[in-house]
Amino acid sequence: MTLKKQYLKSRPEVRVTFEVSKQAAHDAAKVYLLGEFNDWTPIELEHMKNGKFKTIVSLPTDKKPSYEFRYKLCSPDGDEMFENDWEADAYYPNAFGEDNSVVTVTH
Repeated sequence: MTLKKQYLKSRPEVRVTFEVSKQAAHDAAKVYLLGEFNDWTPIELEHMKNGKFKTIVSLPTDKKPSYEFRYKLCSPDGDEMFENDWEADAYYPNAFGEDNSVVTVTH
C-alpha cells in the first residue's frame, strides 16, 4: 500500500494518492477507502490494468493535523475484509479494538 502527498501552494490542501498493490488487495474484486475526512463514506478505488487499486483525495490542511482511514477489500464471492495501510503515517486505536491508519496533512 502506498500513500503519496502533494501539497498545493495555491490552497490549504494536500492531494493524497491512496494506492493498494495487487498483493495487498488479496485478489479483491473491489477496494474502498473509508475515512473520517468524508464521514467514513466508502470511496471506490479505480482498478488499474496492472492489478493495483488507486484514488486521489484532496484533504484540507487548515482543519486538523491528521485524518484516520481504512481500506475495505471486497472479494468476488462477497466477503469483506478491513485493512490498514502499511505505509500510514501513524495508527490510532478505534472503537472496535483495532487500529485505524492515519494520514498527516501538515508539513
